[in-house]
Formats: sequence, C-alpha cells, structure tokens
Amino acid sequence: MELEQKYRALLDEAERRGLPDVDNIRLCFQALSLAAAIDRDCAAMLAPHGLSEGRFVLLFLLDAAGAGIAPKVLAEQAGVTRATVTGLLDGLEREALVERRADAEDRRGVQVRLTRKGKQLAATVFAQHGGWIAGLFGGLSEPERHQLSALLAKVAADLAARTAERGA
Repeated sequence: MELEQKYRALLDEAERRGLPDVDNIRLCFQALSLAAAIDRDCAAMLAPHGLSEGRFVLLFLLDAAGAGIAPKVLAEQAGVTRATVTGLLDGLEREALVERRADAEDRRGVQVRLTRKGKQLAATVFAQHGGWIAGLFGGLSEPERHQLSALLAKVAADLAARTAERGA
C-alpha cells in the first residue's frame, strides 16, 4: 500500500534513527493512509451532489427521523456541536434541502425536516453511497472481513486501554 508522503517521510526518519518497532509504525501509517484515501474518495463521490460528509450525515439522520427533529438532537446524533449543526443546516436550507419549522409542542423550539428536494437527493445519494461503502471491502472474503474486524477491534481496545491509563 502506498503511504501518504507525510507518513513516508516520518517512516524514513524512524528507520534512520533506528527506532524500535518500525513495522508497527508502518502499520499505523498504512491505516492512516487508508483512512485518508477513503475520506478523499467519499468526498469526491459526494461533491457532485454539493455535499460534504457533514451535510451527508445530516441528510441521513433527517431522512431517518421522518417527521422532523430538533437541531440539538441532530447535533447529539451526529456527534458535533450545535454550532456546527446550525452552520450545516443554514447551507442545506439555502439550497431548499431542509426546512425549519416551529415545534408544535414547544413554540420556542424548532423542528428540522427534509423538503421534497432533500428527500429526492437523499434517496439518490444513499443508494450510491451504500453501494460505494459496501464495495470498499468487497474484495475480501467473509472470513477475511471477520478477521479484519477482529483485528481492528483488538487495536481499538488496546488504544482505549492506553488512553485510560493516561487518564485522558
């Protein structure tokens, strides 16, 4: 796998300095390079639709909510700040993909929902995105996918334990 330039430079320096576990460093840089490549490919797939990953996530959550959802709940579900959601919603609203309405039960609150145009875009992009994301690991057999999943979970658990040890 081709490492990103910054990781190649860091790996070359690690080798030059004779750091221990250079193979483990290389594995980490491979994972980071793969994640960056996936992000770039995802962004390229969403761009023709005028979507960023953040805007896509909100469309997905709004589609699932159906009748409408409060911006605060959207922020919690998306794992971002309310300010971030507000900015994303402002852009989606300008493009007539979402609409904000007063909450019928709490007139101080707002409910956000997809417009017809937003629902159409969501349906198109979800079908395309679902196929794209499923295909990322389509070259792996079922046992290989299970093995990769188990290995990733093992690395994630080790990272979580190290983070807990540091008290972070």
